[in-house]
Order: sequence, then C-alpha cells, then structure tokens
Amino acid sequence: MAYDRNNVFARILRGELPCIKVYEDPATLAFLDIMPQSDGHTLVLPKEPAVTLLDLSPEAASACILTTKRVAAAVRRAVGAPGLLISQFNGEAAGQTVPHVHFHIIPRFPGLKLKAHAREKGDSDRLEQIAARIMGELDAQRG
Repeated sequence: MAYDRNNVFARILRGELPCIKVYEDPATLAFLDIMPQSDGHTLVLPKEPAVTLLDLSPEAASACILTTKRVAAAVRRAVGAPGLLISQFNGEAAGQTVPHVHFHIIPRFPGLKLKAHAREKGDSDRLEQIAARIMGELDAQRG
C-alpha cells in the first residue's frame, strides 16, 4: 500500500488538523486519541511518512519505541493505571485504520472493560485535563 500524504495523521503532523498534543520531538509526536478506549489513551507516531512499522527507517522505529516508552510511563502515572496495553497494527487485516504507523498506549484497570475503538468521541474538557496531567508527568521525568 502506498503512503497517502492526506491521511489524518499526516494532516495532523502538518498542522492542518488539531490534536491534543502531550509530547513532541524532532522525530515523533504523541497526542490523545479523541475516541479513547480508556482515560489516557495516547497515540505515538513518527514524523517520517510510513504506512507500517516495516516501512520505517531504523532511526524512526527506534525513536518511536523510545517515545512510546517515555510517554507510557507518564500516562501510567498521570491516570494511576496499574497496567498498560501498548499495541501497534500493521495493515488493514491486522486492524490498522489509519495508514500511518502509530502506537496505542491504553491504560488498563482491573475490572474495567475497554471501550470499543473509534466508536465514541471523548469529552474535550476531560481530554484536556488528562493531557495536562500527562505533560506534568513528562516534565517531572525531565526533572
């Protein structure tokens, strides 16, 4: 599958669409999923255009993993989650819905089922509050 430069994540990366950003560096961007499966559901993506993880350069793949690790730790502390589901889908057959490689960081809590993916838009004020807590944890990491 060829990379579609007009996919929603490419448009977010170009600043054409808004996002609730929690982290950015020269190689990656992390923002809250607007249709979260759990409070704190965050997406991490490379700025390099690639449909799947297999299409990424080694440098971009490495940057994504490091950002995912850093942001996941902040998400877990920010929402008090005892566990995290970190997932990454490659191709439509695997469940990939946006043709730009990305990682999901989904906080997990005992006894709470995940909401269905991409079904219900989250409350904007709640998302902003969670983003502020995540950014606070990221700032504390830098120390």
